[in-house]
Amino acid sequence: MTNIEKLLRIRPYPHMRVESDPANQVHWMYMHSQLAAGDRPCFRPGLMDDMWSFLNSITLREHQREPGRLRHVVVASDADAFNLGGDLALFAQLIRAGDREHLLSYARKCIDGVHHIHTGLGGDVRMIALLQGDALGGGFELALSCQTIVAEEGVQMGLPEVLFGLFPGMGAYSFLSKRVAPQLAERIILEGNLFTSEEMHAMGVVDVLVPKGQGEAAVEDLIRRQQRAPHAHIALNAVRGISQPVGYDELMGITEVWVDTALALGDRSLRTMDRIVKAQTRRSYTTKPDAVAL
Repeated sequence: MTNIEKLLRIRPYPHMRVESDPANQVHWMYMHSQLAAGDRPCFRPGLMDDMWSFLNSITLREHQREPGRLRHVVVASDADAFNLGGDLALFAQLIRAGDREHLLSYARKCIDGVHHIHTGLGGDVRMIALLQGDALGGGFELALSCQTIVAEEGVQMGLPEVLFGLFPGMGAYSFLSKRVAPQLAERIILEGNLFTSEEMHAMGVVDVLVPKGQGEAAVEDLIRRQQRAPHAHIALNAVRGISQPVGYDELMGITEVWVDTALALGDRSLRTMDRIVKAQTRRSYTTKPDAVAL
Protein backbone atom coordinates (compact mmCIF):
# COMPACT_ATOMS: atom_id res chain seq x y z
CA MET A 1 0.00 0.00 0.00
CA THR A 2 1.51 3.31 -1.04
CA ASN A 3 1.00 6.55 0.82
CA ILE A 4 -1.01 7.93 -2.12
CA GLU A 5 -3.44 5.01 -1.94
CA LYS A 6 -3.77 5.46 1.81
CA LEU A 7 -4.81 9.11 1.44
CA LEU A 8 -7.64 8.44 -1.00
CA ARG A 9 -10.23 8.30 1.76
CA ILE A 10 -10.18 10.38 4.92
CA ARG A 11 -12.86 10.10 7.62
CA PRO A 12 -13.03 12.96 10.14
CA TYR A 13 -13.78 12.50 13.83
CA PRO A 14 -13.57 15.18 16.55
CA HIS A 15 -10.64 13.55 18.36
CA MET A 16 -8.92 11.48 15.67
CA ARG A 17 -8.57 10.99 11.96
CA VAL A 18 -8.90 7.82 9.93
CA GLU A 19 -7.37 7.06 6.55
CA SER A 20 -8.60 4.05 4.60
CA ASP A 21 -7.57 2.46 1.34
CA PRO A 22 -10.20 2.42 -1.44
CA ALA A 23 -11.09 -1.24 -0.78
CA ASN A 24 -11.58 -0.66 2.97
CA GLN A 25 -8.94 -3.32 3.50
CA VAL A 26 -6.52 -1.23 5.56
CA HIS A 27 -7.41 1.54 7.99
CA TRP A 28 -5.01 3.89 9.80
CA MET A 29 -6.51 5.37 12.97
CA TYR A 30 -4.60 8.38 14.34
CA MET A 31 -5.47 9.43 17.88
CA HIS A 32 -5.20 13.04 19.16
CA SER A 33 -5.68 14.80 15.83
CA GLN A 34 -5.20 18.59 16.03
CA LEU A 35 -4.29 18.49 19.71
CA ALA A 36 -4.69 21.97 21.23
CA ALA A 37 -1.99 23.57 23.37
CA GLY A 38 -2.31 22.30 26.94
CA ASP A 39 -4.34 19.24 25.96
CA ARG A 40 -3.06 15.89 27.17
CA PRO A 41 -2.92 12.97 24.69
CA CYS A 42 -4.73 10.59 27.02
CA PHE A 43 -7.88 8.49 26.98
CA ARG A 44 -10.49 11.18 27.37
CA PRO A 45 -14.06 9.87 27.00
CA GLY A 46 -14.51 11.68 23.66
CA LEU A 47 -11.48 9.96 22.14
CA MET A 48 -12.73 6.55 23.25
CA ASP A 49 -16.16 7.33 21.79
CA ASP A 50 -14.55 8.11 18.44
CA MET A 51 -12.30 5.06 18.46
CA TRP A 52 -14.88 2.50 19.46
CA SER A 53 -17.49 4.04 17.13
CA PHE A 54 -15.17 3.69 14.15
CA LEU A 55 -14.04 0.18 15.04
CA ASN A 56 -17.64 -0.94 15.48
CA SER A 57 -18.55 0.61 12.12
CA ILE A 58 -16.01 -1.56 10.28
CA THR A 59 -16.68 -4.76 12.25
CA LEU A 60 -18.26 -7.36 10.01
CA ARG A 61 -20.77 -9.97 11.08
CA GLU A 62 -19.73 -13.55 10.46
CA HIS A 63 -21.90 -13.90 7.34
CA GLN A 64 -20.38 -10.71 5.88
CA ARG A 65 -16.80 -11.96 6.02
CA GLU A 66 -15.23 -13.33 2.86
CA PRO A 67 -12.99 -16.41 3.17
CA GLY A 68 -9.36 -15.37 2.95
CA ARG A 69 -10.08 -11.63 3.18
CA LEU A 70 -7.65 -10.33 5.81
CA ARG A 71 -8.06 -6.73 6.95
CA HIS A 72 -5.75 -4.50 8.97
CA VAL A 73 -6.23 -1.62 11.38
CA VAL A 74 -3.25 0.45 12.49
CA VAL A 75 -3.55 2.43 15.72
CA ALA A 76 -1.18 5.40 15.72
CA SER A 77 -1.08 8.99 16.97
CA ASP A 78 -0.99 12.45 15.46
CA ALA A 79 0.60 13.77 18.67
CA ASP A 80 4.23 13.47 19.69
CA ALA A 81 3.11 10.85 22.23
CA PHE A 82 1.22 7.66 21.42
CA ASN A 83 -1.03 7.85 24.48
CA LEU A 84 -0.34 8.80 28.10
CA GLY A 85 -3.08 6.56 29.49
CA GLY A 86 -6.20 7.18 31.52
CA ASP A 87 -7.69 10.60 32.15
CA LEU A 88 -6.11 11.23 35.56
CA ALA A 89 -7.93 14.53 36.05
CA LEU A 90 -11.24 12.75 35.61
CA PHE A 91 -10.12 9.88 37.85
CA ALA A 92 -9.22 12.24 40.68
CA GLN A 93 -12.52 14.07 40.34
CA LEU A 94 -14.59 10.87 40.46
CA ILE A 95 -12.56 9.38 43.31
CA ARG A 96 -12.94 12.53 45.43
CA ALA A 97 -16.68 12.42 44.77
CA GLY A 98 -16.86 8.70 45.61
CA ASP A 99 -18.60 8.22 42.25
CA ARG A 100 -18.23 4.48 41.68
CA GLU A 101 -20.91 4.39 38.97
CA HIS A 102 -19.16 6.77 36.60
CA LEU A 103 -15.68 5.42 37.34
CA LEU A 104 -16.90 1.91 36.54
CA SER A 105 -18.62 3.21 33.41
CA TYR A 106 -15.30 4.69 32.22
CA ALA A 107 -13.49 1.44 33.00
CA ARG A 108 -16.14 -0.65 31.24
CA LYS A 109 -15.81 1.51 28.13
CA CYS A 110 -12.05 0.84 28.14
CA ILE A 111 -12.60 -2.90 28.48
CA ASP A 112 -15.18 -2.96 25.70
CA GLY A 113 -12.61 -1.41 23.36
CA VAL A 114 -9.48 -3.37 24.21
CA HIS A 115 -11.37 -6.68 24.21
CA HIS A 116 -12.79 -5.93 20.77
CA ILE A 117 -9.30 -5.03 19.54
CA HIS A 118 -7.71 -8.12 21.08
CA THR A 119 -10.21 -10.40 19.32
CA GLY A 120 -9.39 -8.83 15.94
CA LEU A 121 -12.81 -7.19 15.56
CA GLY A 122 -14.39 -10.61 15.47
CA GLY A 123 -11.48 -12.46 13.89
CA ASP A 124 -10.75 -11.19 10.39
CA VAL A 125 -8.64 -8.16 11.36
CA ARG A 126 -5.02 -7.92 12.44
CA MET A 127 -4.56 -4.94 14.77
CA ILE A 128 -1.19 -3.17 14.69
CA ALA A 129 -0.06 -0.58 17.24
CA LEU A 130 2.46 1.91 15.82
CA LEU A 131 4.39 3.59 18.63
CA GLN A 132 6.26 6.71 17.49
CA GLY A 133 5.94 8.40 20.89
CA ASP A 134 5.57 7.45 24.53
CA ALA A 135 2.94 4.85 25.53
CA LEU A 136 2.16 4.94 29.24
CA GLY A 137 -0.46 3.29 31.44
CA GLY A 138 -3.64 2.77 29.46
CA GLY A 139 -1.85 3.80 26.27
CA PHE A 140 0.54 0.91 26.76
CA GLU A 141 -2.43 -1.37 27.55
CA LEU A 142 -3.99 -0.35 24.22
CA ALA A 143 -0.80 -1.35 22.40
CA LEU A 144 -0.63 -4.64 24.29
CA SER A 145 -4.18 -5.51 23.22
CA CYS A 146 -3.13 -5.44 19.54
CA GLN A 147 -1.79 -8.48 17.69
CA THR A 148 1.43 -6.68 16.72
CA ILE A 149 3.40 -3.81 18.28
CA VAL A 150 5.72 -1.84 16.00
CA ALA A 151 7.83 0.75 17.83
CA GLU A 152 10.42 3.27 16.79
CA GLU A 153 13.68 3.49 18.73
CA GLY A 154 13.77 5.83 21.71
CA VAL A 155 10.09 5.49 22.63
CA GLN A 156 9.34 5.09 26.33
CA MET A 157 6.63 2.78 27.60
CA GLY A 158 5.52 1.46 30.94
CA LEU A 159 2.88 1.20 33.64
CA PRO A 160 3.53 3.94 36.25
CA GLU A 161 0.20 3.66 38.10
CA VAL A 162 1.92 2.34 41.24
CA LEU A 163 3.34 5.86 41.73
CA PHE A 164 -0.07 6.91 43.02
CA GLY A 165 -0.93 3.62 44.71
CA LEU A 166 -2.92 2.08 41.87
CA PHE A 167 -2.34 -0.63 39.26
CA PRO A 168 -3.15 -0.70 35.52
CA GLY A 169 -6.62 -2.23 35.45
CA MET A 170 -7.66 -2.23 31.81
CA GLY A 171 -5.93 -5.38 30.60
CA ALA A 172 -2.25 -4.86 31.34
CA TYR A 173 -1.70 -7.98 33.42
CA SER A 174 -3.76 -10.21 31.10
CA PHE A 175 -2.20 -8.97 27.86
CA LEU A 176 1.35 -8.61 29.17
CA SER A 177 1.29 -12.14 30.61
CA LYS A 178 0.77 -13.46 27.07
CA ARG A 179 4.04 -11.85 25.97
CA VAL A 180 6.28 -12.37 29.01
CA ALA A 181 6.27 -14.62 32.07
CA PRO A 182 3.56 -13.68 34.61
CA GLN A 183 6.26 -13.04 37.23
CA LEU A 184 7.93 -10.48 34.94
CA ALA A 185 4.55 -8.91 34.10
CA GLU A 186 3.86 -8.50 37.83
CA ARG A 187 7.29 -6.97 38.42
CA ILE A 188 6.81 -4.48 35.57
CA ILE A 189 3.46 -3.46 37.08
CA LEU A 190 4.58 -3.22 40.71
CA GLU A 191 7.89 -1.43 40.08
CA GLY A 192 6.30 1.18 37.80
CA ASN A 193 9.49 1.78 35.82
CA LEU A 194 9.58 3.12 32.29
CA PHE A 195 11.39 1.15 29.60
CA THR A 196 12.74 2.11 26.21
CA SER A 197 11.38 0.46 23.10
CA GLU A 198 14.78 -1.22 22.74
CA GLU A 199 14.41 -2.79 26.19
CA MET A 200 10.84 -3.88 25.51
CA HIS A 201 11.92 -5.42 22.21
CA ALA A 202 14.62 -7.40 24.01
CA MET A 203 11.97 -8.68 26.45
CA GLY A 204 9.71 -9.79 23.59
CA VAL A 205 7.00 -7.21 24.28
CA VAL A 206 7.65 -5.12 21.16
CA ASP A 207 7.43 -7.24 18.00
CA VAL A 208 9.14 -4.95 15.50
CA LEU A 209 11.73 -2.29 16.37
CA VAL A 210 12.80 0.25 13.75
CA PRO A 211 14.84 3.45 13.65
CA LYS A 212 13.06 6.72 14.36
CA GLY A 213 11.03 7.91 11.39
CA GLN A 214 10.69 4.48 9.80
CA GLY A 215 7.60 3.26 11.68
CA GLU A 216 5.00 3.78 8.97
CA ALA A 217 7.16 2.16 6.30
CA ALA A 218 7.73 -0.83 8.59
CA VAL A 219 3.98 -1.19 9.16
CA GLU A 220 3.27 -1.03 5.43
CA ASP A 221 5.87 -3.74 4.82
CA LEU A 222 4.37 -5.87 7.58
CA ILE A 223 0.90 -5.56 6.07
CA ARG A 224 2.18 -6.53 2.63
CA ARG A 225 3.87 -9.63 4.05
CA GLN A 226 0.80 -10.70 6.02
CA GLN A 227 -1.45 -10.22 3.00
CA ARG A 228 0.61 -12.86 1.15
CA ALA A 229 -0.78 -15.48 3.56
CA PRO A 230 -4.22 -14.15 4.58
CA HIS A 231 -5.75 -17.53 5.43
CA ALA A 232 -2.91 -18.32 7.81
CA HIS A 233 -3.16 -15.00 9.65
CA ILE A 234 -6.93 -15.20 10.00
CA ALA A 235 -6.53 -18.75 11.32
CA LEU A 236 -3.87 -17.57 13.75
CA ASN A 237 -6.36 -15.10 15.21
CA ALA A 238 -8.62 -18.05 16.00
CA VAL A 239 -5.72 -20.15 17.30
CA ARG A 240 -4.63 -17.38 19.64
CA GLY A 241 -8.16 -17.11 20.98
CA ILE A 242 -8.14 -20.82 21.77
CA SER A 243 -4.57 -21.15 23.06
CA GLN A 244 -4.17 -17.82 24.88
CA PRO A 245 -7.67 -16.46 25.49
CA VAL A 246 -8.28 -13.19 27.31
CA GLY A 247 -11.98 -13.26 28.04
CA TYR A 248 -14.27 -10.30 28.56
CA ASP A 249 -15.31 -11.56 31.99
CA GLU A 250 -11.65 -11.77 33.04
CA LEU A 251 -11.03 -8.18 31.96
CA MET A 252 -14.18 -6.90 33.64
CA GLY A 253 -13.42 -8.74 36.87
CA ILE A 254 -9.97 -7.17 37.02
CA THR A 255 -11.23 -3.68 36.21
CA GLU A 256 -13.80 -3.90 39.02
CA VAL A 257 -10.90 -4.59 41.39
CA TRP A 258 -9.24 -1.51 39.86
CA VAL A 259 -12.32 0.64 40.52
CA ASP A 260 -12.59 -0.45 44.16
CA THR A 261 -8.85 0.09 44.66
CA ALA A 262 -9.06 3.55 43.10
CA LEU A 263 -11.94 4.57 45.36
CA ALA A 264 -9.89 3.57 48.42
CA LEU A 265 -6.98 5.90 47.53
CA GLY A 266 -6.16 8.61 50.02
CA ASP A 267 -5.43 12.30 49.59
CA ARG A 268 -1.70 11.72 49.13
CA SER A 269 -2.31 9.54 46.08
CA LEU A 270 -4.78 12.03 44.64
CA ARG A 271 -2.30 14.88 45.07
CA THR A 272 0.24 12.78 43.15
CA MET A 273 -2.31 12.38 40.34
CA ASP A 274 -2.80 16.17 40.34
CA ARG A 275 0.96 16.75 40.04
CA ILE A 276 1.23 14.32 37.13
CA VAL A 277 -1.63 16.07 35.32
CA LYS A 278 0.06 19.46 35.83
CA ALA A 279 3.37 18.09 34.58
CA GLN A 280 1.72 16.63 31.47
CA THR A 281 -0.06 19.92 30.81
CA ARG A 282 3.18 21.91 31.15
CA ARG A 283 4.86 19.51 28.73
CA SER A 284 2.42 20.80 26.09
CA TYR A 285 2.19 17.81 23.77
CA THR A 286 1.33 18.93 20.25
CA THR A 287 0.19 17.54 16.93
CA LYS A 288 3.06 16.38 14.75
CA PRO A 289 3.89 18.90 11.99
CA ASP A 290 3.37 16.35 9.21
CA ALA A 291 -0.10 15.28 10.40
CA VAL A 292 -2.87 15.90 7.87
CA ALA A 293 -5.29 18.60 9.02
CA LEU A 294 -9.00 18.03 8.37
